[in-house]
Amino acid sequence: MEKFIPYGKQFIDEEDIREVVKVLRSDFITQGPGIKEFEDELAAYCDAKYAVVFNSGTSALHGAYYAAGLRLEDEFITTPNTFVATSNAGLYLGSRPVFVDIEADTGNIDASQIEDRITQKTKLIVPVHYAGHPAHMKYIREISQKYDLIVIEDACHAFGSRYSNERTGNCRHSDMTVFSFHPVKHITTGEGGAVLTNDKSFYEKLLYFRTHGISRQDIDNTAEGAWYYEMKSLGYNYRMTDIQAALGISQLKKTDIFLEKRRYIARRYDRSFTDNPCFDIPVEKDYAYSSYHIYPIRLKFGFKEQRARLFGQLRERGLGVQVHYIPVYLHPYYQNLGYNRGLCPISEDFYRREISIPIYPAMSDDDIDAVITRIRDVFPEIKP
Repeated sequence: MEKFIPYGKQFIDEEDIREVVKVLRSDFITQGPGIKEFEDELAAYCDAKYAVVFNSGTSALHGAYYAAGLRLEDEFITTPNTFVATSNAGLYLGSRPVFVDIEADTGNIDASQIEDRITQKTKLIVPVHYAGHPAHMKYIREISQKYDLIVIEDACHAFGSRYSNERTGNCRHSDMTVFSFHPVKHITTGEGGAVLTNDKSFYEKLLYFRTHGISRQDIDNTAEGAWYYEMKSLGYNYRMTDIQAALGISQLKKTDIFLEKRRYIARRYDRSFTDNPCFDIPVEKDYAYSSYHIYPIRLKFGFKEQRARLFGQLRERGLGVQVHYIPVYLHPYYQNLGYNRGLCPISEDFYRREISIPIYPAMSDDDIDAVITRIRDVFPEIKP
């Protein structure tokens, strides 16, 4: 039987394990000093002023939207080519996602269409850096400034990527940036996420939000003792543990190695599949340095109609291929909210063409060769 090669997985080494065990043997396995250490190192790596870590990327999105002031009956603009969490986090606050179609090559939100979807109710623009390739943030920022809107980057695919040679997360062209540390992402904390910002008021709101809305510093009743705290707003228990933070700190040290390996694998695929008659490979625009969270191929005309069969054959050959993504508004829950098919035709066509093939740092050269060979076996039209 051929070795199974998933589309993505974590890389955990002995150093990671030692750091986690250290915390398990310490006095604090949660709400300890590791959280602030991880936040400081994240902020430093991304060249941002503040970082607030959460127990998942989804809760980080929820926190960012809350800090931005998204409320009942507000609207926010985003892309349907993403995991449902991007828009769900706005639904949690009673707001309505407005979906803008994508660029056919990058899979990112088409900035040229954003302005047409802005209304009096629009509060946020939430671009998603699909597959690790940054959206065109300069243009998105210009639109946000024209209409006084907040920009939150959903960079859950894009830790370590760069826009105009600056690391994603520095918030030069946005108000907040959200990362995910799920096991298939660039670094992992098991489950986890973070929001980075340069705005102190957003930072403080994020801290309250992840801890039940409670503060020990900014209190009204100063006559009480050192034990006293006050709940200032309705928050959640979205805290990360020190166990997770220890893993994140250790993983962060290897980020550039992980990125180099992902880009090496992408270049191997590029050389093997450029100009083939069956599918298009990912692009990398001149303003972008992709972190290649996934490597999405897009079936050409004549092959997209066979996707289900081809997908099944790739799985049968031991490749854990996946599809990213079903356009969010096509899910039954969103259909019941009144979103219609055909809303974003390029995104729907992208979905019908897309297959994500394996890419992750733990892949060996033999694994990469196996992926290339098995794809050529399934697509005999591709010549070596």
